[in-house]
Amino acid sequence: LSPSVCLSNTGDGNPRESSPFINNTDDDKGTLYDGKNMALFEEEMDSNPMVSSLLNKLANYTNLTQGVREHEEADEDEGAKKKTVKSPQMGTFIGVYLPCLQNILGVILFLRMTWIVGTAGILESFIIVSMCCSCTMLTAISMSAIATNGVVPAGGSYYMISRSLGPEFGGAVGLCFYLGTTFAGAMYILGTIEILLTYIVPSAAIFKAEEKAQEADALLNNMRVYGTCCLTLMALVVFVGVKYVNKLALVFLACVVLSILAIYAGVIKTIFEPPVFPVCLLGNRTLQNHDFDKCMKTEIIDNLTVTTKLWSLFCEGPELNASCNEYFSLNNVTEIQGIPGLTSGAVPSVPASVASQDKYMPYVANDITTFFTLLVGIYFPSVTGIMAGSNRSGDLRDAQRSIPIGTILAIATTTIIYLSCVVVFGACIEGVVLRDKFGDSVKGNLVIGTLSWPSPWVIVIGSFFSCCGAGLQSLTGAPRLLQAIARDGIVPFLQVFGHGKANGEPTWALLLTAVICESGILIASLDAVAPILSMFFLMCYLFVNLACALQTLLRTPNWRPRFKYYHWALSFLGMSLCLALMFISSWYYALVAMLIAGCIYKYIEYRGAEKEWGDGIRGLSLNAARYALIRLEEAPPHTKNWRPQLLVLLSLDSELSVKHPRLLSFTTQLKAGKGLTIVGSVLEGTYLTRESDAKRAEQSIKSAMAAEKTKGFCHVVVSSNLRDGFSHLIQSAGLGGMKHNSVLMAWPANWKQSNDPQSWRNFIETIRETTAAHQALLVAKNVDSFPHQERLAEGTIDVWWIVHDGGLLMLLPFLLQQHKVWRKCKMRIFTVAQLDDNSIQMKKDLQMFLYHLRLNAEVEVVEMHDSDISAFTYEKTLVMEQRSQMLKQMQLSRTEREREIQSITDESRSSIRRKNQSGAHGSAVNNQNSNVRCMHTAVKLNEVVVNKSQGAHLVLLNMPGPPKSRGGDENYMEFLEVLMEGLNRVLLVRGGGREVITIYS
Repeated sequence: LSPSVCLSNTGDGNPRESSPFINNTDDDKGTLYDGKNMALFEEEMDSNPMVSSLLNKLANYTNLTQGVREHEEADEDEGAKKKTVKSPQMGTFIGVYLPCLQNILGVILFLRMTWIVGTAGILESFIIVSMCCSCTMLTAISMSAIATNGVVPAGGSYYMISRSLGPEFGGAVGLCFYLGTTFAGAMYILGTIEILLTYIVPSAAIFKAEEKAQEADALLNNMRVYGTCCLTLMALVVFVGVKYVNKLALVFLACVVLSILAIYAGVIKTIFEPPVFPVCLLGNRTLQNHDFDKCMKTEIIDNLTVTTKLWSLFCEGPELNASCNEYFSLNNVTEIQGIPGLTSGAVPSVPASVASQDKYMPYVANDITTFFTLLVGIYFPSVTGIMAGSNRSGDLRDAQRSIPIGTILAIATTTIIYLSCVVVFGACIEGVVLRDKFGDSVKGNLVIGTLSWPSPWVIVIGSFFSCCGAGLQSLTGAPRLLQAIARDGIVPFLQVFGHGKANGEPTWALLLTAVICESGILIASLDAVAPILSMFFLMCYLFVNLACALQTLLRTPNWRPRFKYYHWALSFLGMSLCLALMFISSWYYALVAMLIAGCIYKYIEYRGAEKEWGDGIRGLSLNAARYALIRLEEAPPHTKNWRPQLLVLLSLDSELSVKHPRLLSFTTQLKAGKGLTIVGSVLEGTYLTRESDAKRAEQSIKSAMAAEKTKGFCHVVVSSNLRDGFSHLIQSAGLGGMKHNSVLMAWPANWKQSNDPQSWRNFIETIRETTAAHQALLVAKNVDSFPHQERLAEGTIDVWWIVHDGGLLMLLPFLLQQHKVWRKCKMRIFTVAQLDDNSIQMKKDLQMFLYHLRLNAEVEVVEMHDSDISAFTYEKTLVMEQRSQMLKQMQLSRTEREREIQSITDESRSSIRRKNQSGAHGSAVNNQNSNVRCMHTAVKLNEVVVNKSQGAHLVLLNMPGPPKSRGGDENYMEFLEVLMEGLNRVLLVRGGGREVITIYS
C-alpha cells in the first residue's frame, strides 16, 4: 500500500496535504500579475489565484506515492541527475482487475475449498459463498462511491477510510487493516509450507511422528520451522527491493490463472474420461491410501489365500487366524472411484460415526471439530483482497473510473468461480474424498488437483507459487500501510515506523510486520489463523460501509460520487452483513477485534495529533449538535438538570499570557469536564489593528487550558474598552440554548493601589451586567493560592448562607467534592440568626432541608445580636470616605490634589475626635448613615467568619449586590474588602435569580 498523499512540512514539523486549490501559494509565490484587465483583484492574487492558474494546477495535479517523492528528493540531495518520474499509466485491467483477481483467488480455494464443500454440503457451502461474496460486493459498491467522489491520492483504502471517518476511526480501521494484511501474509506462508511438505516434498519434514497420534503435532512443528525460514527469505526479498516483487507478480498471477483453467479443463474432461483415483472404504470409513497398494483384506495367489498389507494394519499378524480390529472384522472393504465424473450424479456418502472411531487406525478423519460458523471464518479470507486495486490508486491513470469497474468486475468474476466450484466439486468428487483435507485417501494428492488437466502437478505447482506471491504481496503492502499511518502523525508512538531507506522503503515497518507475521506462523495452523484475519478485514469493510452511509445521509455539499449505482441502503446492508459475519465466524474474535479498534480509537482521541479532514464523523457531530441546540432552545432546563455553565473571564498581561491560570484549575475542579465552559478575554483596540494579537491571545488561552486540563471553548473579543468587551461576552457568548448561566472571575486584588479607577469600576459593572442577565456570579479571591492538581488534606469547605440564592451556595461545594482535589474536604454550613430568630429550630429545619437535598454537611447557626457601632467601624468608614474623596479629585492638578487631601485628612481627624466624644447619642445619630451601617455589617460578619472559618480550605460567602447609585461604587469595594479580610481562599457567590437545587426526585 502506498502512503496516503503527497505531504509537505508546515514549518512545525507536521506534514500537511498538498492541494492545487485556494490558499496554496507554495509554487510560484513570487510571481506577480502584470495584467491590467484584472487590476481590481490584483491585491488578492496571492491567496485567490486566477481561474486559469487554478485550472492549470488541476490539470497537472499528480498523486504520486510518497516513496517516489522521497526517492526524487534523495537523488537531489546526493547531487545525482534527477530522473523524470513518469505519470501513472496503469488502466483498469492491469491496475485493478488482475491484482484483485490475484489476491482473491488463493490459498483457501486450493487447500480448503473442497474440504468446506465436503464438510458443509452443497447447500450450506452455497450459502457460505453467497454471504461472503455479497458482503464484499456491497463493500466494493460503497468503496466505489468514495473513490468516485473526487481525486483519489496515493494511499488507497486507508486514505479513503480515514478521510471519510476522521483520524480516530481512520487510525483504528487502518491498523486493523494492517493487522489483517499481516496475518494474511502468515496465512499465505503457512499455505505455502503445507503444499511443500504435504504434496511436493513430504520427505523434507524435520519432525516425524512415530505414532499416528503424534502426526498432528509433528506437522505443526514442521510448519513453524519452515514457515519461519520462508518468512525470513520473503522479508529479505522485500527489503532488497520491491521491484523484484513487482516483476514476479505477473508470474504468480499467471500461475493462478493457469490453475483455474486447469480445473475447468479437468471438469470438462471428466465428462468423457473420468480420472482414475480409487478410494478404499472400510464399511463407511475412508482409509488413508499410503501404506497399502490393494484395497482388499485377502487375495488369492497360486490358489492360496494370503493376507494383504491392509490386513497387517488392522491385525496383529499376517496370519488368517490373527486377532484383528473388531470393526475391520465386521465390515467389508470397498473400492470406489474418487472422481466418478460430471455425468455420474455422485452424491456425498453418509459420514462415519466419530464415536466408534479408533484414532490409531489408518482412517481419514477431520483434525478439528467443524461447524457452520467455523467454516464461515475459514472461508472468508478467500474473498478478501478487494482493496488490492484501490491500494494502487497512485499508479492508476484514472482512479475514479478504474477502481469501481475493476473491483466490481473482479468480485463478480471470483463469485462466479467460487459458486461454480461448489457445484462442480459437489457433483464430480465423492463426498468421502471432499472431506479428506490432506488427500490421504487419494495417495497424498491435492484433492482439487485430482480434477485438473493434464496433471495434478499443475495445481500443486500453481497453488504453491500463488501462495508465495500472495505472501510477498502482503509483506510488501502491510509495511507501506503502516508507514502511511505513521506519517499521518495520528498515532504518536508509531512515528518511528514512518522512516525508511532513502527511496522511501519502509524498513522499520517491515521489521515490525515480520515480527507480527511470525506470531501468526507460530500458531502453525491455517485453519486457526484464517478466522483471525477474517475479523480484521470484516472490521475494515464494516467501516467502509459506515463511512459511505454517513456521507450520504449527512448530504454534505462535497459528497457528489459519480458512481450511479450506489444507494445508502446498500451501505447499511453491507455494514449489517459485515457485523453479522463477524459474530457468525467467531464471537470472541469479533469482541477482541472491536476491543482493539476501540482502544486505538480512544488512544488517538486522547494523544493523537488533531486533524481536520472533512470527515463524516465531524459532519455527524455537527448535525447532532444542531439538533441538540434546537431542542435545548425549546424550553429552559429543569432544576434537576441545572449545573453551572461557566463563562470564565480571564485577564491577560502585556505579553498576552494568562494572569491567573489557577482560575482555570478551579474551573476544571468545579466542572470535571461536564457541561459548558467558555473561557473569554478582552483586548482593547479595534479588530483590524489587533487581529494578530487576538489570535495570539486565543492560542495562549488554549495552551493554558490544555495545561490545566480545562475542557471548553475559547473566545477572545477585541473592543474599544474592557467594559464593553466583557459586556459583549456576557450577552453573546454561547449559541442558542447552549449558553452560560454563570460567570467566574478573579477578585481585582490590587484595586486600591491602581492609579486607574476604571479597573475596579469595570469589575462592578460586570457584576451589574450579570445581575441584569440573570446569571450567577462567582468571584475568587486569592485565586493564585487555590490548589492546582495536588490533593488537599482533610479539612472543610465552609458555606456562609446569609441570604437565599436559589441553592447555589450548597451546590458548589457538592460539585467540588466530586473532584479528587477536594474529595477529602467536609462541608460545613453556617447561617446567621437575628435577635428574633429561634436558633435551635433554625438548626433543625436546616438539617432536615439538607437531608432532603441528600447533602452531607455539618450545620451551625451563628447568633449575631444588635450591638452599638464601634469606634473602629467609624474610623473604617471615615477612611473609606476619605479615599472616596481622594479618588474624586484625581482630575485636579497634583498640587491642588495634595492640598485637598491634606485638608480632608485634618478634617477627618477632627471629625473622628468629635464622634468619639459624642458618646451614645452620636452613635445613635450616625447609625442612620448608610455607609456606617454597611461597614458595621461587614466588620461584624467578618469577625464571625474569621473566628469560625479561618482554617478552612475554602470559604463561600453570599456576595451583596452593588449600590443602585454609581456614586457609591468605591464604597462597595471597601465593604467587600472588609468582608473578606483575614481569609485565605474566598469564593463570593451571587445567585442568578432561579432555583438550582431541588428536594424532589
